[in-house]
Amino acid sequence: MSSEGFAIRVQGLGKCYQIYAQPQDRLKQSVMPRLRSLLGLPATNYYREFWALRDVSLDVSRGETVGIIGRNGSGKSTLLQVICGTLTPTVGTVDIRGRIAALLELGTGFNPDFSGRDNVFLNGSLLGLERDEIAARFDRIAAFADIGDFIEQPVKTYSSGMVVRLGFAVAINVDPDILIIDEALAVGDELFQRKCFSRIESMRDAGATILFVSHSGSAVVELCDRAVLLDEGERIATGVPKTIVGRYQRLLYAGPGQREEIRQQIRDQDGEVVRLAVLHEPGEQGRGDASAGLARPSEDRRETFDPNLRPASTVAYESREVEIADVGIFLPSGLQVNHLVRGRTYVYSYRANFTATATVVRFGMLIKTVSGIELGGGISAATFGEALAVVRAGSCCRVAFRFVCRLNPGTYFLNAGVLGMLNGEDGWLHRLLDAAIFRVLPEERNQATGLVDFDCVCDVTLDRELSDAE
Repeated sequence: MSSEGFAIRVQGLGKCYQIYAQPQDRLKQSVMPRLRSLLGLPATNYYREFWALRDVSLDVSRGETVGIIGRNGSGKSTLLQVICGTLTPTVGTVDIRGRIAALLELGTGFNPDFSGRDNVFLNGSLLGLERDEIAARFDRIAAFADIGDFIEQPVKTYSSGMVVRLGFAVAINVDPDILIIDEALAVGDELFQRKCFSRIESMRDAGATILFVSHSGSAVVELCDRAVLLDEGERIATGVPKTIVGRYQRLLYAGPGQREEIRQQIRDQDGEVVRLAVLHEPGEQGRGDASAGLARPSEDRRETFDPNLRPASTVAYESREVEIADVGIFLPSGLQVNHLVRGRTYVYSYRANFTATATVVRFGMLIKTVSGIELGGGISAATFGEALAVVRAGSCCRVAFRFVCRLNPGTYFLNAGVLGMLNGEDGWLHRLLDAAIFRVLPEERNQATGLVDFDCVCDVTLDRELSDAE
């Protein structure tokens, strides 16, 4: 990327906090170092250092949407606050090119004693707009926030959802060059969240630069061009959202004893070229076209199995005394396939080997697109009471999910997972992301559109023909 092509450039960024064990240590720190220096004694600090960010470098291109993902305490919010200028970095530099609007916390920049209307003008001025510009946008802001007469009431009377509605409405209607969002979209009902995502998508399409923090892997995959994984204040991976989310999930569910090893593995993989389509094909490994290699429309529309069609992007969680194996898709007759025909029934199967006794055991599957968007799946038990009460050590469970392929032609991935209680802790016992891959064969005269076939039927009725006179 050229030096002129970036909207945000972060270089060698670090943020250190001084942590004091007790309040009086602050007084000691303000007095004792100078006194010890005058007495010729070695310096002593009365605090410990906590580095929320360590040597983080990141370039975000103009018009790019970048997602930042990581565990709680990984430094995501600190990074955004430094980029926005609400925190001063200890070391490193931040270069911003363009008008920036940020939604970092509920009510950021709002005066609780002012009305919503007054806060719109206050917030707009903080974002660099003149009063007449804010006035011209006010109706649009109020309509998006959709809080009714509360717009004239003090913000301190608002619910948290109303505050974020108003804050988001202001941020996106000042026409920023750069929009920064820190998990704020988790607040609000589903209709408002969808409205926010729709607006973000339209801003992205119009060329705005967006920096987006979320714990939702599917939101990062759907919205972002690129993703960054932070952990313990370090940037440990950058790449295609689907790949980065998979690495994040692997780190998130790792046991304490495995976490540092997995962190190092992710760091080592960070320099690799990450491809969108992760398919092994003869002579075409890692080909980037998600639809490449699809069979041509077939009159007999028969399922087939291609041994060379297998995922290269499989991510395995740390095993907690359970191992998933023998993953595959089969016809009801038992024949293995990976080229499927839309509208027919298949069985997704895997084996779970238990090396320790587990309780409340459930099994799951999930179908995803090449880009990682979750389409749907199933679980073996809707409640704990319907789960397998006990699975003894040494047992092997054969799991089979029967499903109807409602997907339109394309390439798709499958996850496999085992949940249960082990040593009093409920969670994933083992999980495989992109455990299997399959293709849905194309068809002639296919009238279904999009990803999923909803069996839509169109009836067109011509009521009457217009005469020449009409």
